[in-house]
Amino acid sequence: MPSASPGSENESRKSSPLAPLKSHVFAVIWTATVVSNVGSWMQSAAGGWLMTALSPEPRLIAMVQVATALPMFLVGLPAGALADILNQRRLLLAAETAGTALTFAFALGLVAGHLTPLLLLGFTFLSSLAAALATPAWQSIVPKLVERADLGAAVALNSVGINISRAIGPALAGIAIADWGQSSPFWINAASNIGVIVALAWWRPEAAERRPLPAERFTSAIRTGLRHARYNLQLRATLVRAAGFFFFASAYWALLPLVARDRIAGGPQTYGLLLAAIGVGALSGAFFLPDLKARLGPNQTVAIGSIGTALALVGFGLTRDAWGGYLASYVAGLSWIAVLSTLNVSAQLALPGWVRGRGLATYGTIMFGSLTLGSLVWGELASRLGLSGAHMVAAAGCAATLLLLMPWKLQAGGILDLTPSGYWPEPVLADHVDGDRGPVLVTIEYRIRLEDRRGFLDEMSRMAVIRKRDGAYEWGIFEDLGDEGRWLETFLVDSWLEHLRQHDRVTNADRDISEAVSRYQQGSAPLVTHLAAPGNDVSKQY
Repeated sequence: MPSASPGSENESRKSSPLAPLKSHVFAVIWTATVVSNVGSWMQSAAGGWLMTALSPEPRLIAMVQVATALPMFLVGLPAGALADILNQRRLLLAAETAGTALTFAFALGLVAGHLTPLLLLGFTFLSSLAAALATPAWQSIVPKLVERADLGAAVALNSVGINISRAIGPALAGIAIADWGQSSPFWINAASNIGVIVALAWWRPEAAERRPLPAERFTSAIRTGLRHARYNLQLRATLVRAAGFFFFASAYWALLPLVARDRIAGGPQTYGLLLAAIGVGALSGAFFLPDLKARLGPNQTVAIGSIGTALALVGFGLTRDAWGGYLASYVAGLSWIAVLSTLNVSAQLALPGWVRGRGLATYGTIMFGSLTLGSLVWGELASRLGLSGAHMVAAAGCAATLLLLMPWKLQAGGILDLTPSGYWPEPVLADHVDGDRGPVLVTIEYRIRLEDRRGFLDEMSRMAVIRKRDGAYEWGIFEDLGDEGRWLETFLVDSWLEHLRQHDRVTNADRDISEAVSRYQQGSAPLVTHLAAPGNDVSKQY
């Protein structure tokens, strides 16, 4: 990815953390989500503490974090496909309404006295499932709310909003439980979410350009999204770094209720304050983050955040009093926002609009899959080695993973131009072709001088990534042994409609690679042919 110069206008825009709030729509939706997230963090803190009252077993307490993270791992990719092929505003309204109704129902059950560990885990899972279905759509609408140059700042502001909520919500949960009972955080969360529903109902996004092609089918959209993630090299680096970090960082999230109860000997207020300290740390870090990233770049920022997380894990393992826990929590929050925001922006910038929901869902699947697996592992280790042992193992792993994953470089400053280029010419056909006819074989014939052979093949290796990333499931480059200088590129796609979608997916950044290939072409433009398998009626004869 090309780097922007230090003094570029783009960088200066990114260094203004409040610039996205100039968008009235962004400001309204951001404020509503902050209020809703306060309620969500109250509920999260209440749920974690409820489990310590129901069972002292570390494995079961860690299962609360598993139930929270597992839904995003299970439905992240389908939710991303839905975000790309459905109306995102309506999808969000449906998911938020369902989550609100579920929380009201659980609060009623809690008041009635029907509470077991299994019911708590089931509610946590279903509540997180509703949130998981909405998450890719929430992330996908951010570019629709702000200008492109403000995207990084908007992502950071969303993280600020989450951490404002994290700083306030858990502390309020402790107070609410003490004054109004265990069910009060759940009532408050359900009520706080109504503002989000109203804001989404009020928002009227600009009408998108009418799609010349029908929406992708659900299963095909998932398959195409996975293929894109596999061959999008910038996104793949982000996914690898995310998997390494979140697995080990999950240790303090999963074990924090036990730190509050067993190491500090505190109650729900102490647990709420530990979570609040994480939020305060993250909130503090968010304001320094733009300058830090501008000075150090994303890779060093993630490195510092990973080191800070390792130190926080050591602090949780050694602490014997509340103030030691608060300090470790504050460092954990600083480090969390540094890594989370940097990885999130890196994923956003690596994705073109047509696959943003699925790409971000893939990132979310890796993130929450790592949190889920990590929570299971750290709960088991805490049962076997004790709290200190589990935290120390996680700290060592976090530091070691940082060194092992250094070769996977994140986005570095500039922004790839991922807007559709439309430079592929429309195919010339002898007759109408049904959209579902396929598979389709596309061939491109080149004429290359012998001395350009090496350079041409280097550029074609980059072209292969584009073809596969945008829908081809097979690709090849062949040299004619009987006609020196004649080369044939081939790739296969599922159907004629899928090939037409490839035309829409090619970006301006891809065009640069295509032009580099074309510079080796001798004579007229490369010859392109389209071959399709026989239709169903014909194929039955074979």
